[in-house]
Amino acid sequence: MATPTGNQGWAQLRQQARSLESQTDTLFHTYSQFSQVSNIPSKPTPEERETEAKLEELLDKRETVVGQLGRLLDSESALTSSALKQNNLSLLREKLAEHRRDLRRIKSSIAEQRQRANLLANVRSDIDAYRANNANPEAAEADYMLDERRRVDESHNMIDGVLSQAYATQESFALQRETLSSINRRITLAASQVPGLNTIIGKISARKRRDGIIMGSFIAFCFLIFWWFL
Repeated sequence: MATPTGNQGWAQLRQQARSLESQTDTLFHTYSQFSQVSNIPSKPTPEERETEAKLEELLDKRETVVGQLGRLLDSESALTSSALKQNNLSLLREKLAEHRRDLRRIKSSIAEQRQRANLLANVRSDIDAYRANNANPEAAEADYMLDERRRVDESHNMIDGVLSQAYATQESFALQRETLSSINRRITLAASQVPGLNTIIGKISARKRRDGIIMGSFIAFCFLIFWWFL
């Protein structure tokens, strides 16, 4: 929309700004009542949402009009622009900024009251549930015993699982031991059936023992020599 020019355009825009400002004041009176109700609803009502949306729309329109007034005043020469117009524009801007602050303040107040009301409602609900559960002591005791029985059963199931794993491990070790014994028996049987195999195995064992003795003696001799020359 083109910005009107001249004094007539200024008067029209100023009148429009004042009209929007008056509408904003009326809506603020309605919107502020939502923060003063004793039992605030847990969620915003359609009327509250509609009023808030209208307020934001009015503020945006006023900002547009004030911007047009500022551009119109800037386009005038210093001789034709009066101090009265400057003062009027400044007042319109200050009032617009004040209304934006008021909107944020009221929205914050409504949100805080709604949060407080929801918290109190949750506390009351918890208290009612506690009273309902304790209204019948026998039922509460039965529920407690059932919970304890369930926990004991879970513990028993866990112990049974551990024991099953232990038994399985024991059986595995027994099977491995039996397998090794079978292999040893087969080797012994094969050695007894092959002529001279036992003699060869004995010689190998004797040589290994002899090599071990020689190596141990050599290490001891080297250690003594090292200790002697130290």
